[in-house]
Amino acid sequence: MSTGTRTDTDQGSRTVADTHDLIRVEGARENNLKDIHVEIPKRRLTVFTGVSGSGKSSLVFDTIAAESQRMINETYSAFVQGFMPTLARPDVDRLEGLTTAIIVDQERMGANPRSTVGTATDANALLRILYSRLGQPHIGSPNAYSFNIPTVRASGAITIERGERTRAEKATFTRLGGMCPRCEGMGSVTDFDLTALYDDTRSLSEGALTVPGYSMEGWYGRIFAGAGLPMAKPIGTFTKKELHKLLYAEPEKIKVEGINLTYEGLIPKIQKSMLSKDPEAMQPHIRAFVDRAITFTTCPECDGTRLSPEARSSRIRGKNIAELCAMQISDLAGWVRELDEPSVAPLLTGLRHLLDSFDEIGLGYLSLDRPAGTLSGGEAQRTKMIRHLGSSLTDVTYVFDEPTIGLHPHDIARMNTLLLQLRDKGNTVLVVEHKPETIAIADHVVDLGPGAGTQGGTVCFEGDVEGLRGSDTVTGHHLDDRARLKESVRTAAGTLEVRGAATHNLKDVDVDLPLGVLCVLTGVAGSGKSSLVSGSVAGRDGVVVIDQGAIRGSRRSNPATYTGLLDPIRKAFAKANGVKPALFSSNSEGACPTCNGAGVIYTDLGVMATVESTCEECEGRRFQAAVLEYTLGGKNIAEVLAMPVTEAEEFFADGAARTPAAHKILGRLADVGLGYLSLGQQLTTLSGGERQRLKLASQMGERGEVYVLDEPTTGLHLADVEQLLGLLDRLVDSGRSVIVIEHHQAVMAHADWIVDLGPGAGHDGGRVVFEGPPADLVAARSTLTGEYLAAYVGADLAR
Repeated sequence: MSTGTRTDTDQGSRTVADTHDLIRVEGARENNLKDIHVEIPKRRLTVFTGVSGSGKSSLVFDTIAAESQRMINETYSAFVQGFMPTLARPDVDRLEGLTTAIIVDQERMGANPRSTVGTATDANALLRILYSRLGQPHIGSPNAYSFNIPTVRASGAITIERGERTRAEKATFTRLGGMCPRCEGMGSVTDFDLTALYDDTRSLSEGALTVPGYSMEGWYGRIFAGAGLPMAKPIGTFTKKELHKLLYAEPEKIKVEGINLTYEGLIPKIQKSMLSKDPEAMQPHIRAFVDRAITFTTCPECDGTRLSPEARSSRIRGKNIAELCAMQISDLAGWVRELDEPSVAPLLTGLRHLLDSFDEIGLGYLSLDRPAGTLSGGEAQRTKMIRHLGSSLTDVTYVFDEPTIGLHPHDIARMNTLLLQLRDKGNTVLVVEHKPETIAIADHVVDLGPGAGTQGGTVCFEGDVEGLRGSDTVTGHHLDDRARLKESVRTAAGTLEVRGAATHNLKDVDVDLPLGVLCVLTGVAGSGKSSLVSGSVAGRDGVVVIDQGAIRGSRRSNPATYTGLLDPIRKAFAKANGVKPALFSSNSEGACPTCNGAGVIYTDLGVMATVESTCEECEGRRFQAAVLEYTLGGKNIAEVLAMPVTEAEEFFADGAARTPAAHKILGRLADVGLGYLSLGQQLTTLSGGERQRLKLASQMGERGEVYVLDEPTTGLHLADVEQLLGLLDRLVDSGRSVIVIEHHQAVMAHADWIVDLGPGAGHDGGRVVFEGPPADLVAARSTLTGEYLAAYVGADLAR
C-alpha cells in the first residue's frame, strides 16, 4: 500500500464500500404487500409498526430475512444444499445491501419433551463437562451425566494377538450414560387406563378401540387380522395371551395381502407415536385422549430428575448436577461464581457469562430443568436471544418479532437496553413492535398500513419517531394514547375461591377471584400468574382457558376450516343444490384433480428453490369446474371463500343464503377484529396477532361461565386494544366472568378488579401483593405494577 493511500485512509476519506449503508427493497409483493419500495439504514435500530395484518412480518421476515437466508444457503455446495430446506425466492423485484440475518422469533422451542432450558442453551453441556472433571466420585465422561444417553453394557469373547500367538478371553464392556433406566430420561412414568383404550363389550371389527385414528376400516383392521388377533370376539373374552398380544406385543414382521408390515402392541405403539411428543404440540383431540387415558406420575426411582443413581451420586461442594439444574438460575449463577478451580477456569468463565445473561435478559427466575415446551412465546424468544448477547459478530442483521411480549412494563426498559447494545456493536436491528416504549427508542420507523389484510400492504410513513408522532397515520394518532381509570367498576356476583395454591413458585396462596366482572392478573414475568391459573383455575367446570399456544394448520387450512365455519357452509350449498356436502371441500371430492385442491402447482427443482405456480386448470380456485356451477345466493363456493368476514357476515344473515350457524361464527370473527380476513386465506400467511385472535374467536364458541385469557393483547396494535376491551366488556355484560393475565396498562386501567402477584420473579414472587380496584392500586403505588399504572394513566406521582 502506498503512503498516499495510507494518508487518505487516516484522514477518514470514504471509499465505495462505505456507501453501502442502506438495505433497499424495491417492488415487494409478498402476501399483502403492494409493490412497496423502502430504504432501511444499516447499523441502526429500525422499528416496523402498523396494525396487525398490515404487512410488517411479510416485509421483515418473509422478504428481507428470507432472502438473506436463501442467499446464504446458495453459497454452499449442491451436495450440502441437498440436506437443507429449499427456500423459495420472495416475491420482490430487487433487494440490495443485505447482510447475514439472524432471526429471533416467537416460535416455541420445539415439541421434544427431552428438551429443557439447559439443553436448549448449552448450559447443561457445560455443567456435564464440569462434573466430569471435578465431580466426586468420578464416574466417567460428560455422557455419564446426560439424561438422554442410556447406559450400555456388553460381554463376550475377544481375541488377543501377540506375534504369532492368539488367545481368546472373556471381556465386559460398559459405557455409562446418565439416563434413568426406569423412566428413560423423561422424569415421569405413565400408567394406562385400559378402559379408555377400548370397549371390552365389543369386538375389534365392531370398533372396540377408542384410540384416535385406529379405525378398523383401514390398514389397522388388516394388520390386526394379519397378526392373528380374533376380530369378531369381544375383547372382554380374550385370553391372557390374546390380550397381551393386543396390548404389549413386541414388534414382529407380518405379511398382509402380500405386503411386509410390522405389528406392534397398542401400548408401545402409543408410547412411540403420542407420548414422544410434547403435550403442548399435540392436536386437540389427541391431547384430550392422552389426558383421559394416561396418567403421568413422577418417576419413583429418580424422583423426576431424569438421571441415573450414578449421576446423582457424583457431587461438587455437596451438590449433584440435578440439584444445580433445579436451582433458580440467578441462584445458580451465584453458586458458580463462588467456585474457584484454575484447572477449569475457561469453562467457568463461559458458564458464568451464560448464566449472567439469563439474569440480564430477565429470565433469572427460570431453572435449567424447566421443559422448553412450557416456555411462553416471550420467554422462548428471550431464551434464543441469550446466545447473541456475547457474540463477537458485527455487521449482521438481527430480526426480532415483538421482543416485549410477556414483559411487564418494568422489564421493557431492560429489553430496550439490550436492543441498543446490539445496535451499538455495529449491527442492523430490525424490530416488529407495537409497544410505544420500544417504538420510542427507534432511530428509524417504517409504518405500514393503513389497514389490515387487503386494506394494508403500503408504506404510510418513513422517518424518525417525532415525525411518526406528527404524521396522519393510525400509529401516529395512537402513539401517545393513555387510558383512563373507569369512574365506576362492576360489583362481583360471587367469587372463585383459590386456597393453598402452591404450583411452581406460589407460596400457599389464598385468593378470591371475583365472578361477573373483568378481573386482571398482573405482576412481573415469572411472578406466578400463569401458575395460579394452570394450577388452581384451569380444569374447573365451566372454565375455558384461551392460552398463547400457537394454532396449527397446513397451507390447506384457513379461517373457515379452523373455526368450523366451513361445515355449515358446505351443508347449505349441498341442501340448496341437492348434492353431497363433500363436493364443496377442496380437500375432498370437490378438489381440482390437477392441483389436488391446493390451487397451486409446486415444482421441486432439487437443490434449487421450489417453484410455485397457479394451477391452470382451476385458476387457483381449488375446485372442479362442475362444482363451481352450484351456487348459493348467487355465489359459488370459491366466491364465498374469497369473501372477507364482514361481507360474508351480511351474505349469510338473510335471503337465500341465510345460514344462522355460519352467521354466528362470522360474528365472533368480526368481534375480535378479523373482519378483513378472507374466509379461504391460508393460516400460514396470518400474522401472530391474527392467529391468536382467530383462536380466541374459535374458543369463544365453547360453553363456559368463566373465560381465562392469557395476554390477549399479544400482537395487537395500539388502535386494536380498544376494540379488544370492547369485546371483553361484551363478554362480561352477557353474564360471563373474564379473568385476564395481562401486562398492558390499558387493560389494567379498564379492569374492575386487579390481583397483583410478586413482588419479584421466581422465589422472589409467588405472593399476592395487592387485590382491589385499579384506582386503589394507583393510589397506593405499593407495587411495581401500581407505579407503572399510575404513570400510564397520568396520575400525579408526587406523594
